[in-house]
Amino acid sequence: MEFERAHEDLLVATIGAAATVLLALVSRGVAAVTVGTIGSLAPLGVYAAYRFSRKGGPYGSLDTARNWAILTGAVGGIVLLLGAA
Repeated sequence: MEFERAHEDLLVATIGAAATVLLALVSRGVAAVTVGTIGSLAPLGVYAAYRFSRKGGPYGSLDTARNWAILTGAVGGIVLLLGAA
């Protein structure tokens, strides 16, 4: 595995893991927020989609690790907002 590809994979994995842990902590610590198991694992689902979609090129200009990381964080934020409603 190339170092740059490993770095990109680590970026998306880190954001997914951080969002998952944050969702679990907020759901447990804040009484007004309730996030179920499936919802709290949603950022890891985006990471899994990233991994399975990266079988080999060519990739479009929007298919970058940065955009996948943003999507992962956005899914975590959406789940958090839905859990607070």
